[in-house]
Amino acid sequence: MSEVTKELLELVWGTKSSPGLSDTIFCRWTQELLGIHEQAAVGFLTLMEALRYCKVGSYLKSPKFPIWIVGSETHLTVFFAKDMALVAPEAPSEQARRVFQTYDPEDNGFIADSLLEDVMKALDLVSDPEYINLMKNKLDPEGLGIILLGPFLQEFFPDQVMYVEGTAVVMGFEDPMLQTDDTPIKRCLQTKWPYIELLWTTERSPSLN
Repeated sequence: MSEVTKELLELVWGTKSSPGLSDTIFCRWTQELLGIHEQAAVGFLTLMEALRYCKVGSYLKSPKFPIWIVGSETHLTVFFAKDMALVAPEAPSEQARRVFQTYDPEDNGFIADSLLEDVMKALDLVSDPEYINLMKNKLDPEGLGIILLGPFLQEFFPDQVMYVEGTAVVMGFEDPMLQTDDTPIKRCLQTKWPYIELLWTTERSPSLN
């Protein structure tokens, strides 16, 4: 990381070198860590990250305003937009990814299982020793001593929406020959359609929870 870039970072964002900062620019060839403690007003993106020479943290990638300083090998450019949706508050899964990567500065995609407790405490998740050990066994069933980012996010911050296809039959009277199941989802729908019956394409009826 050049002295000019470091001076710019210190001038615009007040960054400083420290291993304990919560959001960073990690320089791979000098192993230097520059960081900030909170979301920046102006963002920073760099071609050097695309080339895997450094890693820019989300506080700099997602600033308060849609303004970014974009760096190349030799120049700095300013990008800006009028759409504030580009800098909407981070989702819980994005926060979890940011915290996880704080303990994975080289972007390996995993952390040592000994760090799982620290990550869960930082995210205000349950961090009792017994529960931590349970999660270690679940997230690392092969006992490799590492926790992968993907399974961690899927376990605690799932983004997937699951769909189950079915057919609803709404009648004006109760037909004992057509009664299907007695699941919570059916009982809920019966508050609107008393004689509704549901036929699902899966063997198990979907859950409301």
